[in-house]
Amino acid sequence: MILGLDFDNTIIQYDELFHKIAFEKGLVPKELPKQKNAVRDYLRLKGVEDEWTIIQGEVYGDRIKEAQPFPGMLEILKELKLKEVALRIISHKTLYPYLGHKRDLHKAAQSWLSFNRIINSKESSIRQNQVFFETTKQKKIERIIEAGCTHYLDDLPEILKMIPTGIQKILFSPNEVQGRYKDWKVIKSWKELPSVIK
Repeated sequence: MILGLDFDNTIIQYDELFHKIAFEKGLVPKELPKQKNAVRDYLRLKGVEDEWTIIQGEVYGDRIKEAQPFPGMLEILKELKLKEVALRIISHKTLYPYLGHKRDLHKAAQSWLSFNRIINSKESSIRQNQVFFETTKQKKIERIIEAGCTHYLDDLPEILKMIPTGIQKILFSPNEVQGRYKDWKVIKSWKELPSVIK
């Protein structure tokens, strides 16, 4: 078994950080829900799409260390290590932000993974050479296949639809209603993951 893991919005959660930065800039009211999509939709409604793009660059770059891992994720990585489940992190991520300060977003993500003891640590079996950030969705799919993943966990249905049959697809969706995706396993939290990869 080789379990592939997406990074953005699967391992790392950004919702509160998006709200925090937008609020600091005076772009959103404090009472706006602390959700990435709520911030995006509010800024688009206000006609400040470029501000949204700049905030994305800050969240994924200079301020990524303020983002948090999903609850229970590190404990599950420890459990999977004990069970000797091979893991790979394979994600789609642009190299640089479209607007704002130029920062290597791949290096920023690698730094966050090290900082949170997800790679190169005794808590997890994942090493730096088992982390892949691809610049296009198609390259991400090709890497999933090349890495020999038997299972793949992602928060985006559009990515799971691109993955070939034969690889077990697992949708990570904390707010998903069970039963909507009948061909996939759906989990709402990391603690559910071991039970769906038996």
